[in-house]
Amino acid sequence: MPKKQKKDITLDGLAAMVKYGFDGVDKRFDAVDKRLDGIDKRLDGIDKRLDKIEGELDNIKHLILSEHKRRIQGLEQEVYKIKELFAMH
Repeated sequence: MPKKQKKDITLDGLAAMVKYGFDGVDKRFDAVDKRLDGIDKRLDGIDKRLDKIEGELDNIKHLILSEHKRRIQGLEQEVYKIKELFAMH
C-alpha cells in the first residue's frame, strides 16, 4: 500500500478550508430560516383563525346562556303560578 504524501498546510489554506465548510453551513441555515419564516406565517394565519373561532364560540355561548336564562325564568314563573293555585285550594 503506498504511503500518502504529507502535505504542508498553510494558515491561508486552513482558513480557506474552514471558510468553505462554513459557507455550506450558512446556506443550510438560510434554507432553514426560509422554512421557519414560512411556518411563522402559517402559524400567524392559524392564530387569526383561532381568534375568530373563539369569538364566534363566545357569541354562541352568550346566546345559549341568554336563551336558557329566559326559559328558566319562564319556568320559574309557571312553577310560582302552580304553587299559588295549590295554596289556594
